[in-house]
Amino acid sequence: MIGKLPENILDAVLETIPIEFSVVDANDKVLAWNKHDTRILKRPLGALGLDVHNCHPKKSVDKVEQILREMKEGTRDTARFWIDLPLGVNTEKHKLLIQYFALRDKDGNYLGCLEATQDISGIQRIKGEKRLLD
Repeated sequence: MIGKLPENILDAVLETIPIEFSVVDANDKVLAWNKHDTRILKRPLGALGLDVHNCHPKKSVDKVEQILREMKEGTRDTARFWIDLPLGVNTEKHKLLIQYFALRDKDGNYLGCLEATQDISGIQRIKGEKRLLD
């Protein structure tokens, strides 16, 4: 990143971006997440400091473990998948894009993982063009 953001601006940026994320360290411990009150995939406050394997449904834990193992080994930097999840009062299905990104230092050493989730239903409906301030 070029420049340095004051902490209050960085916090505002992380809460404003249209993606909810969680960060785990190199030992698979949950460090932080954003959008706590409005998350689609909720996290209990008690998850802070816990092993990330305990934060996923049992049917997906083996896949999460594989992704993290491959990131640590250096054979994977990203993983991407998407699901249809009923949301809202009408339980209308929304398309969620879930991505995992290896966090590495400038020398390529594994620091942890960023899990990013975004509701892309609205993006999928975009057609044509809309220019700035049109």
